[in-house]
Amino acid sequence: MASESCAAATAAASAGIGVNWGMNGDHLPPEETVVSLFRSRRINKVRLFNPEEAALRALRGSEIAVILGTFNQDLPRLASDPSFAARWVNTNVKPHADNNVRFRCICAGNEVIPGGLAEHVLPAMRNLDRALRAANVAVPVTTAVHMATLGVSYPPSQGAFSDAARPVMASVVGFLAANSYPLLVNVYPYFAHADNPRDISLQYALGTSDGVVVHDGSLGYTNLLDAMVDAMYAALEKVDGRGLEVVISETGWPSAGGFAATRENARTYNNKVVSRVRANRGTPKRPSSPLETYIFAMFNENRKPAGVEQNFGLFYPDATEVYHVDF
Repeated sequence: MASESCAAATAAASAGIGVNWGMNGDHLPPEETVVSLFRSRRINKVRLFNPEEAALRALRGSEIAVILGTFNQDLPRLASDPSFAARWVNTNVKPHADNNVRFRCICAGNEVIPGGLAEHVLPAMRNLDRALRAANVAVPVTTAVHMATLGVSYPPSQGAFSDAARPVMASVVGFLAANSYPLLVNVYPYFAHADNPRDISLQYALGTSDGVVVHDGSLGYTNLLDAMVDAMYAALEKVDGRGLEVVISETGWPSAGGFAATRENARTYNNKVVSRVRANRGTPKRPSSPLETYIFAMFNENRKPAGVEQNFGLFYPDATEVYHVDF
């Protein structure tokens, strides 16, 4: 990996479906068991929210592409101290890249724009990028944002960043575009439906509608996921991010714990997501740009807040299925 160009690394990893490997739960399987489970289910991409040494060691030689995140609380120091960024890379990335871990990208922070940590995202990304280049590890650097960065999301063509998010996003997008790096976006039709079931039908959110539900000029939307992503594309265009690659770094549906949270709904949604990725289908706005997508999450995590947050897993901690997803 160290000898590849960033563009080649991005192209090699651009298509496909993955999962988020969270660890905020008790009695989760050993890391080697989890990697074996990934391979048995043909899951070839994972996202780690922060550097987990045992997980990275277990991924060596697996050919599974890895998005590796930083702790949000490390952003100020990563931003202000290039030597800290260099140590972070030389501890958490370099030795594993040299031992056949395929890094998809490094993610500087998760869902901190807008907010008190937002100002640190771009300088942290720059310092990490310089440190990776100095270590001869060609891996893109990015960040993960949520749909709350948008001030307008409907109709999709009118998507625009909020006043609070726009200045930071414009700078981040400039960095990503200059380097041909992707932007990670967390997209949850479930929460949009749960917040507004009167206007957003269950079928539209699940992706099971029989026909077009939302007309937006010449484009028609049969499912909310496409509409949300196209609203993000529209917002990116307004800050000179036309053509920027978007990766869906999180999407999923809870199987219990709240409104419309059933195993059947979760099974339906996630299988629909996998099917659309496997079909290499883009959105109405960008039909020829398939979306690399990561299901949230691999396991139910009982140390999260009670309710739906504990019930997004495809598997129970004993590695039995909550419901079946055909990867």
